[in-house]
Amino acid sequence: MDLKLKITVTSLLLLLASAVDVSGNTIFDVSKYGARTDVSGDTIFDVTKSIEKGFTKQSRREDDEKMVLKFNIMVTSLLFLLASAVHVSSNTVFDVTKYGARADGVTDLSQALLKAWGEACSSSVASTIVIPGETYALGQTVIEGPCKAPINFIVEGTLRAPVEANRFKPGKGWISFQRIDNFSLSGGGVFDGEGTTVWGKHCPVQDYCNELPINLRFDFITNGMVKEITSKDSKQFHMNVMGCKNLTFYNVAISAPGDSINTDGIHIGRSSGINISDSKIQTGDDCISIGDGSQQINIERVTCGPGHGISIGSLGKYKNEEPVVGIRVKNCTLTNTDNGVRVKTWPASEQGSASEMHFEDIVMDNVSYPIIIDQEYCPHNHCNLKSPSRVKLSNASFRNIKGITSTQVAIKLICSQGVPCQQVELSDIDLKYNGKEGPAISQCKNVKPTLLGVQLPRTCA
Repeated sequence: MDLKLKITVTSLLLLLASAVDVSGNTIFDVSKYGARTDVSGDTIFDVTKSIEKGFTKQSRREDDEKMVLKFNIMVTSLLFLLASAVHVSSNTVFDVTKYGARADGVTDLSQALLKAWGEACSSSVASTIVIPGETYALGQTVIEGPCKAPINFIVEGTLRAPVEANRFKPGKGWISFQRIDNFSLSGGGVFDGEGTTVWGKHCPVQDYCNELPINLRFDFITNGMVKEITSKDSKQFHMNVMGCKNLTFYNVAISAPGDSINTDGIHIGRSSGINISDSKIQTGDDCISIGDGSQQINIERVTCGPGHGISIGSLGKYKNEEPVVGIRVKNCTLTNTDNGVRVKTWPASEQGSASEMHFEDIVMDNVSYPIIIDQEYCPHNHCNLKSPSRVKLSNASFRNIKGITSTQVAIKLICSQGVPCQQVELSDIDLKYNGKEGPAISQCKNVKPTLLGVQLPRTCA
């Protein structure tokens, strides 16, 4: 067997073994339960039984169905990588420079890229598309499946978007990946949206600027991995996830100034099994925003700031919004953000619901309003606050949240008069304020939270 392949598979199995430690628990190495790192030809040795043996011991200790679900989602993504790895020795590589790509920063890469994609997508064996480590200009591009076999899309260089906003079709992304199963995007490359000339000029504060392109759109991707890439200076959202299942973002960097308007880091809508971990997000809006229809979203070890924090919502603005269920944010650090962890719904809203929202082990460093439920969300004061939100919020917890608040109000729980929040828990909260006004305080409305452990400040007292 090819040495490179053996190393790749071994590394993947080690990563798979460490996946059981996602909640800081005991690691059970699958190799101790019979997993093999041998690969012969295109045959994958089944490691699932070994995983089940190790994880069964852990689940018996924890008896935690939510942890099982998180584990299964991560295993799905890792097994996809393992499946792709066995084709390394026979993998077909499509280098865009062989299709006429020119690394001069001026010539549009899109034709060469789409030619390479067309051949890779029609290949019956796993394929790799490579954009080498130079600088390329790239116009608005749609990369679309379905494809016949897994595809690894490797960007080693820098891709630059057109500066002029009028070169984009309204409502479309700069680069869109659509309807692909078993897909990975990696390589350490940079997606430069060239957004500095349009922030604030073509995106008024009072309007959602859908005429500006999102850097990267992921639409209806199934079983995918996005890792070790950078999105820089997007004209609008950096990454948008819509209609996806089992998609993991790992070691992703997002960068834009704190005053860049509507540049959410990663926005998720109507998707399930989305994992974001070990990533750094610096932007001018929400680091991560979670829209309607999002289910089983896991966010871990993310650093956020500058930005507007990690948000669920805003919800309730549109008819027929789908429920939000199973959001878990853990082991994250927020620094110099305008908000911390937040749930927001519009007043006078359409009906909707959000449940099973859990924020745990969060560090706040000079953060405004570290803990927020805001069912009177009205960013531009054009709302009817006399009519309450009709989005029902239930089963929300904030546990082990510590650090420094930059506002005296550290905890703000403003729930709807029409459908008051239910099953809200705050446990081990330690937020300090060093301002002249006095110690940190809380604000509460239409909520009776369960309080456990340390409570600093006193909540709803």
